[in-house]
Amino acid sequence: MDHDSTDNPDTARARKARRGAALDAPPEDLAPPDVDPAAASGEDDDEARLPDILEESGAVGEGPLATGHEAIERAVRLAPTSPGVYRMLNANADVLYVGKAKNVKKRLSNYARVGAPQPARILRMIAATVTVEIVSTTTETEALLLEANLIKQLRPRFNVQLRDDKSFPYILITGDHWAPQILKHRGAQTRPGRYFGPFASAGAVNRTITALQRAFLIRSCTDSFFESRTRPCLLYQIRRCAGPCTREIDFTGYTTLVREATDFLSGKSHAVKQELAAEMEKASGELEFERAALYRDRLAALSAIQSQQGINPRTVEEADVFAIHQEGGFSCVEVFFFRTGQNWGNRAYFPRAEKTFTPEEVLGSFLAQFYDDKPPPKVILLSHEIEESELLGNALSIKAGHKVEVTAPKRGEKKELVTHALTNAREALGRKLADTATQSRLLEAMAGTLSLPHPPKRIEVYDNSHIQGTNAVGAMIVAGPDGFVKNQYRKFNIKSEGLTPGDDYAMMREVLQRRFKRLLSPPEEGAAKAKDDDFPQWPDLVIIDGGRGQLNAVREIFEGLGLTQVSLMSVAKGPDRDAGRETLFMPDREAIKLEPRDPVLYFIQRLRDEAHRFVIGSHRKLRKKDIREAGLQEIPGIGPSRKRALLHHFGTLKEIERASIADLGKVPGVSAESARRIFEYFHPQPG
Repeated sequence: MDHDSTDNPDTARARKARRGAALDAPPEDLAPPDVDPAAASGEDDDEARLPDILEESGAVGEGPLATGHEAIERAVRLAPTSPGVYRMLNANADVLYVGKAKNVKKRLSNYARVGAPQPARILRMIAATVTVEIVSTTTETEALLLEANLIKQLRPRFNVQLRDDKSFPYILITGDHWAPQILKHRGAQTRPGRYFGPFASAGAVNRTITALQRAFLIRSCTDSFFESRTRPCLLYQIRRCAGPCTREIDFTGYTTLVREATDFLSGKSHAVKQELAAEMEKASGELEFERAALYRDRLAALSAIQSQQGINPRTVEEADVFAIHQEGGFSCVEVFFFRTGQNWGNRAYFPRAEKTFTPEEVLGSFLAQFYDDKPPPKVILLSHEIEESELLGNALSIKAGHKVEVTAPKRGEKKELVTHALTNAREALGRKLADTATQSRLLEAMAGTLSLPHPPKRIEVYDNSHIQGTNAVGAMIVAGPDGFVKNQYRKFNIKSEGLTPGDDYAMMREVLQRRFKRLLSPPEEGAAKAKDDDFPQWPDLVIIDGGRGQLNAVREIFEGLGLTQVSLMSVAKGPDRDAGRETLFMPDREAIKLEPRDPVLYFIQRLRDEAHRFVIGSHRKLRKKDIREAGLQEIPGIGPSRKRALLHHFGTLKEIERASIADLGKVPGVSAESARRIFEYFHPQPG
């Protein structure tokens, strides 16, 4: 992660020979070389163009390259000889690169050598550097952890960056109630109890919890619902809960079920299954066939959990498997999670890295960032040997409180797991490249159909939602060459006072003015950086849901803000809201109607539907929040008596929201008409 090697670009013949041997030579990293250049590796095509690159950027002679060297030399004079982390910043105080070193002074001195052979991207970074900030650490291990944290937080342009770093779901068996609950959990692990994971997806967690309920009969209901029960719920009737709420099982019996579930999730699945099989045989021998059948069903549920896992290693109890594949200038890291000897799923990541990074370099930087906010397992298996595996293992061991082994296995079952992960990485990257190519063709076709100056790199789609003017919310979704960019989505709670209920023009005006005034205003000092520096912040195309009237209103807003370089389009629904018969409106042009099977029309429909989905979801969350704050008294015809009956029957307001009309009608004192009104109150049709 912090060592470079490069060749001296002296002649065209040397460059040609060097590129021919590039596959056999270890490529450079982002830090300057500490090795003999003659033994170092080749660069990509940028190296052959190095003089042109520096000429174009002015980074020759007394230009920015010399300025960058001077800035680094000033930092070298004050740099410590101890471990630490350094940050290179440009003229706008944006962090270009975060690195760590055992000896910061020595590392920065390598950057400051004028005339030393450097990779093209290193020279670009030096040319943009105007200042260097240094943080000293006690050990190199501490520096590694700090470096990973800063890269995730600051997203420097010249570092490998972990993207799409969503939180993983866990299974939680609570510890703050006499009858523990099993549930899916995301986020900070602050609630008392036992956490098991991570799982690769919410679907994997839900399937496992469903099977665990069948196997161990642990409740999944909330504490408030549990406390309000006077008779067992449906889950007890279908044998997915032991019914502790109404004492269908005593404390000792329920504690035994919880212990068995905890043992199973902790890796003692074989012992648990043996115990259940013995109980089944005992019940059968005592001619208690109904009890024996219950144990049989529980064993079948446990077998179902393990059969759904796919690969279940025999010799690996707890490990994460990482495999990386590179192709077409992209990298894919596939991660498999194995806990308690079971496969708990996998996930593909596509870290952002320049194409000159080797698999080992990308994987090493990826791992440090990946475990910045996750507990590491006992073993981490890799498809490639990384340079600082021992240092990373020590850092993760300190963080986890137990020994963490980082290794690239060469044979045996562990090697088979890595090979399987590598196959998945190759297939995932192939799908990613295919999707990217399809998206690029769609954007090119859209540019041709709409007569845009170039294929749009950023498309913003706006929509709003309300019910008779209440809980009005606007939303913006964003798409680009890689599809939907969800970390750029925004929602806008409409704040204008005196807004006429249902005035869509006024709502859209507020949303767009807030969005583009913020974009036009200079960033405040210390403001948070964009989540993806490579992705443009200005749209090439803005799409509005509506007809010519909405388009003209948006055009007036843009003219008032002085925006002339952004293309505008509105999409009017077809007759009877028929998909495929939409009309497209653009300023100073005739309306456009595309053929129903036109791929561009399908693409525009997807954009509009995604905006509609996002704004409806935002509206419902806002409305439900208001409903919870207001309670049931806002529903016409629902007085205190019916409110008490509903809460007594369902336990919580959330369960009332989920109930169907038929379920609501079963509550004593609630007529069919009242059930319909309650259901429509919680499930309105937004405008």
